[in-house]
Amino acid sequence: MEPIMNQIRSRVFQRLHRAAVLPRRKHSGCAEQAAVPATTNSRKNKPTLLVSRLYQPANLRDMGLQGEMTCKSQRLMQQAGLIYQSNPGCYYYLPATVRSMEKLVRVIDQEMQGIGGQKLDMPSLCSADLWKTSERWDLMGKELFRLKDRHGADYCLGPTHEEAVTTLVAHQATLSYRQLPLLLYQITRKFRDEPKPKFGLLRGREFYMKDMYSFDVSEEAAYETYESVCQAYTRLFARLGLRCVQVQADMGNIGGKLSHEFQLPADIGEDRILVCGNCSFSANVETLSQETSDCPNCKTGKLEESKAVEVGHTFNLGKKYSNIFNATFSSAQNKPCIAEMGCYGLGVTRILAAAIEVLSSEEGIRWPGLLAPYQACVLPPKKGSKMDGAAVLAEELVHTLGETLPRLRGEVVFDDRTQMTIGKRLKDASRLGYPYVIVVGQGALEETPRFEVICQLTGETMFLSKDGLLDLLGRVETV
Repeated sequence: MEPIMNQIRSRVFQRLHRAAVLPRRKHSGCAEQAAVPATTNSRKNKPTLLVSRLYQPANLRDMGLQGEMTCKSQRLMQQAGLIYQSNPGCYYYLPATVRSMEKLVRVIDQEMQGIGGQKLDMPSLCSADLWKTSERWDLMGKELFRLKDRHGADYCLGPTHEEAVTTLVAHQATLSYRQLPLLLYQITRKFRDEPKPKFGLLRGREFYMKDMYSFDVSEEAAYETYESVCQAYTRLFARLGLRCVQVQADMGNIGGKLSHEFQLPADIGEDRILVCGNCSFSANVETLSQETSDCPNCKTGKLEESKAVEVGHTFNLGKKYSNIFNATFSSAQNKPCIAEMGCYGLGVTRILAAAIEVLSSEEGIRWPGLLAPYQACVLPPKKGSKMDGAAVLAEELVHTLGETLPRLRGEVVFDDRTQMTIGKRLKDASRLGYPYVIVVGQGALEETPRFEVICQLTGETMFLSKDGLLDLLGRVETV
């Protein structure tokens, strides 16, 4: 064995010595060739975001829909290869869905940080001791995912984090009134043991949620913070083009003094809301003591009932949790005072699915403009067709869009599946819901090139020059 090891050491030493003293040879291997930057214009202008390379596995779509399709958004997202069910109420979010979610998170971050929110991340695994202290360990019942560690200690997977965040703040002994209001929020996975998960991402066992918690010096200050968060929610939904209704709501097992839901009217909705046609009154039917068609606010208007999906919820908690966990701050008189609290939730994955539910047609997804995974898709002609000469123009167009409109860099995909007809690729583009589809065909070969542009949200088709196209896409808002 020893002679063999000596031979191996000798060979390794000789190779290392040659690598150190000999000039590096130029290799022609495939891997190194791929790393060499392109120098020709044709190579430089090659699109990099190719539909054929996007991970939306056709086999996942073609194998048939999983289980009962209980709503439009679930069916469309699964048919488009955007989600894939792993088990009841839990889904794989495929790359296009993740891109859309990340955009939604950026919009949420902008609005929450715009009112002073600070982002943090709390453990999903929560000690049962905290939940027993707040008495919600039993109150939550079977909805709470519970588990034991190897030492027999009880934990739960957090559906919400009032106990955790209040404990965190309570351990900061030096919190001053000058630091308030304090708004802490996170965007994380949440868990709820739904008895019968349904409607795809609208009601699952595992989902993403934004939960914010506020700490204030007084009841009056807490109401001001509450109102600022509600206004931020209203701005957020307006930016997404979603007509949400803020309605008075029940406090449920979270508790508190005041609560509102942000409801998106939809036929699939499980909530029933009442809206007055004469004044600004609106409420969840659960908050009214009896069935009535008369507005309790203005007394003259009639209440109109509709179904809706809850996408946000706000609570003024008062001192419910801060008293229990002794979350205090030092007042101007340097005395410890119990903080007033609020909590504010947004269903991230639910907003995404609800938007698809209300905006989409039966055949294809329609996204809120800001949340579309990609803003545009360029379709070159079919390979071998009479218009094949326009293929190079299509590639150059993608390059021009990225160079001329920096906001669209990384937002334009090129459908390089030129073995397929334009018609089949248009059908796919409609199913996936790119806001703008640009067909580079016969018009692009004319003396003054024209491009067929389809606006998916409105269904309008336009024939534009390159300058007209750049002007149209230059007005697209991205995040």
